[in-house]
Amino acid sequence: MRKLETIQTKENLNYVRAVDEIGPGNANHKYEIVRADTDEVLLTVQHQNGPRKEEGSIPGVLDVDLLEIARDRLKSFQAGPFASKYNEEALTHVEAALQALNQRVLDRIERDVLGKNEK
Repeated sequence: MRKLETIQTKENLNYVRAVDEIGPGNANHKYEIVRADTDEVLLTVQHQNGPRKEEGSIPGVLDVDLLEIARDRLKSFQAGPFASKYNEEALTHVEAALQALNQRVLDRIERDVLGKNEK
C-alpha cells in the first residue's frame, strides 16, 4: 500500500492510497480514498487493468471517467453561487486533459491498436 503524495497539502479531509501492485503501463490500478481523521475507506476505485479487448483484463473505470465527474462538478459550481476564477481555471485544465486523452483514443483507433497491448 502506498499513500499518494498530493499537490494539495493543507487541510485535506481525505487521503488517497494505491492498494495494489504496479501493473501494465507501470501504474497502479486500484486506489482507496480514505478519511484522514478516522481512516475509514470512503471509496475504492478499480481502474481498467489490461487492454479492454484482451482476455484476462480486469474491467474498471478510466481516467476520463473521473475527469468527466470533476468537469461536471466544476461546471455546476461555475453555474451557481460558488463560481470563481479558481474553478474556471481548473475547468479549463480538466477539459484540456480530456481533449488530450480523446486524441490518444482517436490515434489508437486510427492505428488499430485500441484495446490491444500494443504501442
